[in-house]
Amino acid sequence: MMSDPMAQARKALQSGKLEDALSLAGARLREEPDDAAALYLQAVAQRYLRRHPDALTTLEHLRNLQPDHARAFQEAGHNFRDLGDADRALAAYQRAVELNHALPAAWRELARLHRRQDRTAAADSAQAEYERLSKLPKELVSVSSLLHEGKLYKAETLCRAFLRQNPHHVEAMRLLAVLGMKLFIYDDAEFLLESCVEFEPENWQARYDYVSVLHKRQKFEKALEQATILRDAHPGNHAFDLAYANECVAVGQFDTALERYERITRERPNFEYPHLSRGHALKTIGRLDEAIESYRAAYRARPGFGDAYWSLANLKTYRFTDDELADMNRHVAEPATTDVDRFHLCFALGAAHESREDYAESFRWYEQGNRLKKAHVRYEPERLEEAMRRQIESCTTDLFERKSGLGGAHDDPIFIVGLPRAGSTLLEQILASHSQVDGTMELPNIIALAHRLNGRRFVTEKPRYPAILDELDGNKLRAMADAFIRDTQIHRQGAPRFIDKMPNNFMHIGLIHLMLPNARIIDARRHPMACCFSGFKQLFADGQEFTYGLEEVGRYYRGYVELMEHWDHVLPGRVLRVHYEHVVADLETQVRRILDFLGLPFEEACLNYHATDRSIRTPSSEQVRQPIYRSGLEHWRHFEPHLGPLRSALGDLPDRYPMPATD
Repeated sequence: MMSDPMAQARKALQSGKLEDALSLAGARLREEPDDAAALYLQAVAQRYLRRHPDALTTLEHLRNLQPDHARAFQEAGHNFRDLGDADRALAAYQRAVELNHALPAAWRELARLHRRQDRTAAADSAQAEYERLSKLPKELVSVSSLLHEGKLYKAETLCRAFLRQNPHHVEAMRLLAVLGMKLFIYDDAEFLLESCVEFEPENWQARYDYVSVLHKRQKFEKALEQATILRDAHPGNHAFDLAYANECVAVGQFDTALERYERITRERPNFEYPHLSRGHALKTIGRLDEAIESYRAAYRARPGFGDAYWSLANLKTYRFTDDELADMNRHVAEPATTDVDRFHLCFALGAAHESREDYAESFRWYEQGNRLKKAHVRYEPERLEEAMRRQIESCTTDLFERKSGLGGAHDDPIFIVGLPRAGSTLLEQILASHSQVDGTMELPNIIALAHRLNGRRFVTEKPRYPAILDELDGNKLRAMADAFIRDTQIHRQGAPRFIDKMPNNFMHIGLIHLMLPNARIIDARRHPMACCFSGFKQLFADGQEFTYGLEEVGRYYRGYVELMEHWDHVLPGRVLRVHYEHVVADLETQVRRILDFLGLPFEEACLNYHATDRSIRTPSSEQVRQPIYRSGLEHWRHFEPHLGPLRSALGDLPDRYPMPATD
C-alpha cells in the first residue's frame, strides 16, 4: 500500500481522479503550507478542473517561494492559454523556457502563439526546439530538465546510465559535458564536446557549449576559432555574434569586439547581455565613463537586471543616484525577480549604502546577498580543510629532499598566491610595470593539473593527489613544467618573466616547487579581518565559494595560514610574504624587496604602477589605476559590530598580524 500522501496524489492525478488529487495535496499543504511539490500538484489539478483563478493563485504563491520554478511559469501559461489571454500566456511560456530549456509543452505553445501573431521567425525557432526535444529519448529530456533545476546528482546518474546503453549518443555526451562544467570538471567536458562537434559538425548547441568550456579553460584562441565557425554558419544570430565578440575580448581584440557589440545593440537594443559585455570590455581597457553608460544601458534594456547594477558597484568608484537606489529597492522586493538577479541587487545595494556611509543598512544587504548566493553554491568547508590537511601530510621535507632539482629549469613564472582581495592585483600591477615582466591573469593551469593528477574517481574513493607527487619522476615533472610554459604562452607579450596570480594556487605550492623549482612564489597577505570582510562583500563571477559566509571565510583564512606555515617549514625561504599594509605604508622599500627576491633590477616605473597602460580583469581594476591610498586599511571597522562570527572563526590571527609601525 502506498503510504506517501504526495505519491498517492500524483497517482490520483495521473489516473484522472482530480478531486482526490486536490484533496491529498490540500491535506499536505495544511501541514506544510510552503511545500513546493504540493503547491505545483494542486495547481495542476485545479487547472484540469477548470478552476483557473484558484490555479493562478496557487502558482503565484509557488513563484513567490521559488521565483525560478520553471514549471510554475509553464503551468501559468497553460492557465492563461485556457482563459484566452494570449499575451500573458506567451510571457509565461517564454519565462519558463528561459529558466528550463527542456520543456517541450512550453515550446509547442510558444510556436503556436507566435504563429497566431504572425511572428514567423520566432514561431519557426520555437517549433524547431519543440521538435528537437520531442525526438529526444525521454531519459535525456529528464536529464536536461534536472540540470536546469539544479538536481545534478540525479541528472548525472540518469545520463551515465543512458550512455552505458548508447555510448556515442551526441546529445547525451553534450549533457554530460554540461554537467561537468557545472561541477568544474572542465577537462572532461572539453573532451566530450570536442567529440560532439566531430561527430555532428552542424550541432550548434554542442559547438556553443564547446566555446564556453574552451573559454573557461582559457584556451581563448581555440574558443575564438569555434565562435567564428558559429558566427559564419548562422549569420545574423545575435547570441553567436555575442559569443564571437566575447572571445575577441579574451584574445585582446578589443576594437573588433566593441564594433560587434555596438552592431548587436543597434539591431537589438533590448538584448541586455551585449550592453553588459561591452561594459566589461570598456572597463578592462580603462574607458570608465563609457563602461558606466553601457552598464546603464543594460539595466534599461531589462529593468531589474541585477548583474548590470552589480557591475556598476563592482567598479568600486561608482556612486549610485537616488533614482537607481529606488529602482534597485523596488526590483529586489518584486516576487517575480529571480534569485540570481536578487542576489546581484543585494550586493549592489550593500555597496550603494556603504558609499553613503550607512554601514548598518549596507551590512544588512551584504548579509542577505551572501545568504542567497550561498544557497546556489556547493561549498563544503570540511572537504577543503581535508584537502589542506592532505597537503601537509604528503608534502614533507623528505619528499622535497628526495626530488630536489628534478623539475624543469624554467625561471619564467612568478606566482602570486593568497586569498582574493588581499592585494594580489596591486602586486601584479606593480610588477607588470617592470620592463622584464608580463602581467597575465588568474591562470587555471595549476589547478587543472592537480585535478588531472587526482584522476577520475568516485566521490567515496580516497583522492590520489597530493600523495601521487611521491610517484612522479624527473621525466614526468619536466614534462609538466614544459607543458605549463607552453600552455601559458598565449597570455604573454614577450617579456622574459610572467605572472600567474591565481590566489588558490597556495594549495599547490608543493606541486609548483617540484615541477618548477626556479619559479618565484609570492604570498600576498592582508589583515585577516580586512581581507575576509572584503571577500564577504564581493560577488565573484566564478569560484571562491568560501566567501559567502562570515564563519566560512574565517575558517578558510585560518586554514590558509596553517598551510602557508607548513610551506615555510618544509620549503624555508621558498615563498616571499608581502603584507598589503606594509606596501601601503612604504611602497619603495617593499618594491625593492620584491624585485630583489625576483632577481630583477629596480625600475622607477614600478612606483608609478598606476600609470601603466594594460588591461586588468579583476574587481580591483579601477583601484589599482590610482596611486596608493591608506583610507581603506581600517575600513572594515565600520562594520565591526556585525563581524562577531568572523572574529570567532579567525581565533587569535587578527591579534598576531604584523601591522606596520605608525608615526
